[in-house]
Amino acid sequence: MTLTEVTPVALADLPVLALKSHLRLGSGFAEADLQEDLLASFLRAALAAIEARISKAILARSFDLQLTRWATPAAQALPLAPVTAIEAVTLFTATGTAEVVDPARYQLLADSQRPALWPVNGCLPAIPGGGHALVRLTAGFGPWGAVPPDLAQAVLMLAAHYYEYRDDTGLKAGCMPFGVTALIERHRQMRLGGIGASDGVAR
Repeated sequence: MTLTEVTPVALADLPVLALKSHLRLGSGFAEADLQEDLLASFLRAALAAIEARISKAILARSFDLQLTRWATPAAQALPLAPVTAIEAVTLFTATGTAEVVDPARYQLLADSQRPALWPVNGCLPAIPGGGHALVRLTAGFGPWGAVPPDLAQAVLMLAAHYYEYRDDTGLKAGCMPFGVTALIERHRQMRLGGIGASDGVAR
């Protein structure tokens, strides 16, 4: 299973102004925009770090999920949430020939923790031997204004942390301030068991 970001978050969609306000940076000066690229890089890093911890996309964008087999023919759990749309399902043979699956053959189970791709009737279409399936999906809460307040605050706090300690080389890899981890805790993906034998969705 390989998940790839198709459309990275655009600079205009990053909450740079909100981070400036959080950091109490001055405005109205000729140099006011000089740090925007730096702030944007810290926001991207904060988003990536938090998304990895909670298995959720924060800002909406497209992803490609590549699979060589379904978890079960009855359903395929998706590795992040919230998924708002399945844009396309394409089957590829070992030689690269592609077949776009009719959208009438599948549906999205839009669960807040473990969304899944389900067949409308019967089973998911068979993946050719030696080939793979490519599921293009849209995931994320939406634009910045639609992000839950606790997650938005966590992103700003972590980006500010990166900004304040940008010259500190002694920080351990993956470290995250306690205030950030407390804010994101309720959004972490619940794993109560393995993949269900009948539907491919975590129980």
